[in-house]
Amino acid sequence: MTEVSSLTGRLLVATPALADPNFDRAVVLLLDHDEEGSLGVVLNRPTPVDVGDILEGWADLAGEPGVVFQGGPVSLDSALGVAVIPGGAVGESAPLGWRRVHGAIGLVDLEAPPELLASAVGSLRIFAGYAGWGPGQLEDELVEGAWYVVESEPGDVSSPSPERLWRSVLRRQRNELAMVATYPDDPSLN
Repeated sequence: MTEVSSLTGRLLVATPALADPNFDRAVVLLLDHDEEGSLGVVLNRPTPVDVGDILEGWADLAGEPGVVFQGGPVSLDSALGVAVIPGGAVGESAPLGWRRVHGAIGLVDLEAPPELLASAVGSLRIFAGYAGWGPGQLEDELVEGAWYVVESEPGDVSSPSPERLWRSVLRRQRNELAMVATYPDDPSLN
């Protein structure tokens, strides 16, 4: 068995060649990646559903736009909360109800009272569903060239313009990936 190097906390940015409509121009934050598989959320798929419509207590902590995001095609009836804690609280200073994933980014226990996190949260996003891969599946997709793997930044989780996230993440890269940001939505119109 090939050893898996963890990509937890990194971004998967869909290549223009990725044909799956669930991931067209998607930016996925990997929340977990090991030999047992991978789990992440799509950061740039807002829905028209307000956070307050399904998780009333969390609405005041959700960043703009204050809507639920479609985290991926798996378990659309479940919710995940991802929050940025400025300074990335560690150990005993981490607020109750928050578990670090990478740096300042962590998962929120949506069963906990929102008041436990209110003073610590810099930004919060609520996701319906997630993206998941079985053992070796993501690695196969990476070999096939379906995804670019890049570093995440805390601001990616709470981008106020999620529709521009794919281009902005690519544009900030310091290599040929920056040019991919100019790839047309429909190449046949060139």
